[in-house]
Amino acid sequence: MNLESLKSLFNDRLFIIPDYQRGYAWQHDQLVDFWDDLVNLKNNQRHYTGLLALKELDSKEVLKLKDIDWLIDIGFKTYHIIDGQQRLTTSLILVNEIIRFVSSLKENDGKKLYQIHLGYESLQEIKSNYIVRKKPPMNFIETYLLGYEDDSPSSTFLKQKIFADVSSGSVVETYYTKRLAYARNFFALKINEYFLENGLSSIEAIYKKLTHKIVFNVYTIDNLDESYVIFETVNNRGKKLSNLELLKNRMIYLTTLYHENQLESTDREKLRNNINDAWKEVYFQLGRNKNMPLSDDEFLKAHWIVFYQYTRRTGNDYIEFLLSKFSARNVSDLLVQEVLEEKTSGDFGDFDDVVIDDKVKTEKLIVNPEKKLLPEEINEYVNSLKGLAEYWYYSFYPEDCPFLNENERLYIKRLNRIGIGYFRPLVMIALSKYNSEPNEMIDLLHEIERFIFILFRVGGFNASYKSNEFYNYARMLYKNIETMNSITERIILIIGKDVSTAISYFTNRVNRWFEQGNGYYDWYGLKYFLFEYEYMLSEITKLDKVDWSLLSKNEKDKVSIEHILPQTPTKFYWRNQFRHYNEKEIQWLSGSIGNLILLSQSINSSLQNDSFNEKKHPKNSNRRGYYNGSNSEIEVAQELNWDANSIKERGIKYLDFLKDRWNIDLTDKQKNELLALDFVKNERETVAELEDLHAEASKPEFSSYSSTALSFDEIRLNFWKGFVEWCNRNSRYDLTKGRPTSNGWYDVYSDSKKYYLFFQMLKAGVIRLGIYLYSPEIYKEFKLSMETIELKYGSKLEWDTSHINSYEKRILHSVKADVYDESSYLKYYQWFADQYDKMYEALKNIE
Repeated sequence: MNLESLKSLFNDRLFIIPDYQRGYAWQHDQLVDFWDDLVNLKNNQRHYTGLLALKELDSKEVLKLKDIDWLIDIGFKTYHIIDGQQRLTTSLILVNEIIRFVSSLKENDGKKLYQIHLGYESLQEIKSNYIVRKKPPMNFIETYLLGYEDDSPSSTFLKQKIFADVSSGSVVETYYTKRLAYARNFFALKINEYFLENGLSSIEAIYKKLTHKIVFNVYTIDNLDESYVIFETVNNRGKKLSNLELLKNRMIYLTTLYHENQLESTDREKLRNNINDAWKEVYFQLGRNKNMPLSDDEFLKAHWIVFYQYTRRTGNDYIEFLLSKFSARNVSDLLVQEVLEEKTSGDFGDFDDVVIDDKVKTEKLIVNPEKKLLPEEINEYVNSLKGLAEYWYYSFYPEDCPFLNENERLYIKRLNRIGIGYFRPLVMIALSKYNSEPNEMIDLLHEIERFIFILFRVGGFNASYKSNEFYNYARMLYKNIETMNSITERIILIIGKDVSTAISYFTNRVNRWFEQGNGYYDWYGLKYFLFEYEYMLSEITKLDKVDWSLLSKNEKDKVSIEHILPQTPTKFYWRNQFRHYNEKEIQWLSGSIGNLILLSQSINSSLQNDSFNEKKHPKNSNRRGYYNGSNSEIEVAQELNWDANSIKERGIKYLDFLKDRWNIDLTDKQKNELLALDFVKNERETVAELEDLHAEASKPEFSSYSSTALSFDEIRLNFWKGFVEWCNRNSRYDLTKGRPTSNGWYDVYSDSKKYYLFFQMLKAGVIRLGIYLYSPEIYKEFKLSMETIELKYGSKLEWDTSHINSYEKRILHSVKADVYDESSYLKYYQWFADQYDKMYEALKNIE
């Protein structure tokens, strides 16, 4: 091994990134580290940046490359980068950005690169030394000193978008090209900032340190077989290889282990090419959407499910199986057996022989039947992986699939919206089997969507219910043991058997949601349900009013589903309209399914308390009125007023839609139980309308609730009401998702699947912030990060506060407080908000 600077490396060398490597993958943090190392490096020091493993290409390999023969003639050698391409590519992107920046300075306007100097070198010399050389005398042929093995999207992008080669052809952008662009923009920004702070001499210093003081530990590999071993070994340092990358290089390595008796040299090369071609296709499909690249490991696991037998012992079953299956141990299936044969003349092969009496003791290779991984199996596996990658992509992005009709695309989009879960491998295989019979695909997709909605979103069944069964159906469909129609029939039978249980579970969950205070707003399937109702209306009106992305964004202070009757109806309109009902009944009406509506655009949560007329025709320019909103809003806007009967009638309409859309046989009794509004039909005493004293205008800035003769339940209710008022006044709408009650706690729900935060006010004279964790396993995970959480939060926490047998766990921070002193409440409210912000930041990266 030799330590070499960038300048030394590019002395008579060309570098090629082989196609069995992933593309450029460095992200912000790694770029920051690289830049900081350069800036902080002293001029008299060298900085070791890591290993650069190279494999020199032989003459046959060089012949395959374009436009390099003239450099070979003058002594250049060509190398594959086995390890270190991320660091080397980053270095050249920075060199190129330095050239671009210096040439763009005002004093260099109109000058050619050879007329502009950085230190003792012209920019043309720098570009020629590190980026691209031109063949004299005509300079028609340009040879890049670093590039990719073929005309991949990364190859074209690097030349055209990074090195500004306008003649390099059209660009296809992928996840890896996006990372290249990010690195270029990162360095462009850093160079400009550094120049403004320190002047041109500082840029020259950066260039010198980059090319002379940053050194690589260069290791040259002698043969191709060793390069695969090195690549697999060294890439377990730093940014760990994904399982897909690890398996790919394991496969290529295995091809080096077969004896000539098993795999001839031409077949060996063909198998390697097939492996490289397969992974090239897989990487293309996974990175095809540059903004949302697909997970390597999820695809590998899905393919394992359909190619081999699924098991559910641990989350890493699939990679443990694959690395065990495709292992050197299983390739070395030839055993040496000693045999005695009659001595004859001739060649006994490559093995030593010993004469015993008149016989020869000969060593022969025989196949071990217990350890047998034939080259054909590797080939079959990689061809399957290659063939299914495109359909895996289409299961996420059906709009790009050329052979699907609009209805089929719609159903796959629905599956992605509702949460396709463990059905994705089955959908992938169905796409690969497309067009065997009319309507076969749409029937299958329709029943999968019904299954997910009825059993998971309505019934709340465990997320893994029947997963093993449907993974196996995916495999059987792949192997032509089952058909799409037969699997569709199986789904229909399962739904038919479980639907009554699902409705029963749903009814129980609805009752629990109402008792907890939020009603249907706590339903995980609410967004999907309301979106489908909106879609039904849009088919009638022919107007698309709502984009699903509105519902999938997690905006802190925004709402996309509104309570028409607000959760906290403080305005006169609502108090008067619902004067016949007590506080708990109003709470139930607010959380009823018929009171919830999908908006065409998110609004600030403070606007939810507007009166019904203001919601239809808002005076506030910050929201769009129902009349100009979604199809659902327009439908509700036809109502003159909004009262309890309006909520009940719309709830019945929603449940009728649920019944028809998902073919669920709901009885009138079941619908009544799901509405949970029996009290609306009860006869009520006539209550005179309230007098509007313009309470909103004359209301004091902070409502003081006298504690004289109040029970502690009433004190707590007033405390939390005051807290909500304080939050609204201070634009802390992120803290007003809960509902003031007489309980000692106030919940602040989040989108986390692991926890939510809550506040408490205790009679014993304590206020506290708490973390409510959903399981002991999550608690253990948080406990491992205890020091980090407390450091970022800034205070010690109480950890082991829950009962040992309690399933849910709590972590607390408590302080003393005079809960009877109303004059201190503002201080306590500020404490809640401050501690919430600190805890929110402390838990950001625990997910």
